[in-house]
Parts: sequence; structure tokens; C-alpha cells
Amino acid sequence: MKSMTDLRNELAAVFEGLKNGTLEPKQAVEMNNAAGKIINTVKVQLEYAELRNETPSIPFMSEG
Repeated sequence: MKSMTDLRNELAAVFEGLKNGTLEPKQAVEMNNAAGKIINTVKVQLEYAELRNETPSIPFMSEG
């Protein structure tokens, strides 16, 4: 997974797996937990840049 779009697609697949019964709820919980931690690291980086009045370059947030 290289971007936020990839993460969003992965989370949609988790939802679909739960919906159609191909993914165990315990596995979905762990995957969502990991995704939340990834998102939180990006939030921290954005908040830090804001405090420093900088515009961060976060490749994970770009599509390129």
C-alpha cells in the first residue's frame, strides 16, 4: 500500500469481506486497527508541520 487511496481501497475490501463472509471479524478488527495507526501517524505529521508553519511533503497522501 503506497497511498491513502490504496488504504481506502483496502478498507473497502475489508468491509466487503465482512459483508460476504470471506473475512473473519477478528481479522477485520486487526486490519482496521493497523489502518487507524497509519492514519494517526499522518495526522501527527500534519499537525507538526502546521505548528512549524510548514507544508509537509507526505508521499502517502499523494496519488503520484
